[in-house]
Amino acid sequence: MDLVVQRPEGLYCPAGDFYIDAWRPVERAVITHAHADHARRGHGHYLATAAAEGVLRARLGDITLQPLAYGEIVEHRGVRISLHPAGHVLGSAQVRLEQGGRVWVASGDYFVSGAGDDNRTCAPFEPVRCDCFITESTFGLPVYRWAAQREVFAAIDDWWRANAAQGRTSLLMAYSFGKAQRILAGVDASIGPILVHGAVEPLNDAYRAAGVALPATTLATEVTDQGMLQRALVIAPPAVQGSAWLKRFVDCADAFASGWMQLRGARRRQGVDRGFVLSDHADWPGLQRAVAATGASRVIVTHGYEAVMVRWLAEQGLQASSFRTEYGSEDDAARAEAVA
Repeated sequence: MDLVVQRPEGLYCPAGDFYIDAWRPVERAVITHAHADHARRGHGHYLATAAAEGVLRARLGDITLQPLAYGEIVEHRGVRISLHPAGHVLGSAQVRLEQGGRVWVASGDYFVSGAGDDNRTCAPFEPVRCDCFITESTFGLPVYRWAAQREVFAAIDDWWRANAAQGRTSLLMAYSFGKAQRILAGVDASIGPILVHGAVEPLNDAYRAAGVALPATTLATEVTDQGMLQRALVIAPPAVQGSAWLKRFVDCADAFASGWMQLRGARRRQGVDRGFVLSDHADWPGLQRAVAATGASRVIVTHGYEAVMVRWLAEQGLQASSFRTEYGSEDDAARAEAVA
């Protein structure tokens, strides 16, 4: 029997009688990270990393949560479970399952950095050896290849600096959880004040409580000084685009930070002045490196470009297939942010 199978509720471990990132309410769920498409309300018992506890409670409220340190092992119905860094967002984890000499790893979402280019807001991706690897494929096409993030942040700083010199507010739209904090940790805070949307600040607080260094931020709704607004970098979810929330900014340059900005058509459809290619997911080379590092002979592909990834894996001589899941893309999650 496979250690993980598909069920209508989500990915299910029959031997342990629990789910991984279930999308319908279940009794026991192991959670890879706190993004809304992976961490849903309504489960009876949650198991996640201790590092994710703050953001999970901020998003889900009063839940029955069992926190685990990275690498700590718990056994449930004969299945040994441990959580290992995924490099995606604060507290993100890969789920390692071991039973009867077999090892499976479910990746959740993950980011594989280049040398010296880690996501500084969370623990870096840790390859875990296994027999079967369940991998995401959000950016599973050869066109998706990320530039070094120091280059991306330098471009954001130059854009912000130029706008400030012209007296224009710099509105940078990004997913409130993970991407916003990664931007905050990477930009040059000496350029001007940093303001945030109401959906971003509670998550900033959770990151700071977990020991992640972020610059000082102020809620944009609390600032009325136009001189301050004209020099500011404002970080907000994409849902603010075209909303009344923007009326407080007299002259505003807007930009969007996402891996989808790699494609010119996506930048045009977003309708912003600038697109910055910045993702918390592995690019095509990162996916390849991650799979190779596991040593797995069998790979199951989830959300993203499953067919392309499965074909490439089969060409490498691996046993490859896919799971149909209800996990969304980075953009889907961003659009789901409510405007406060």
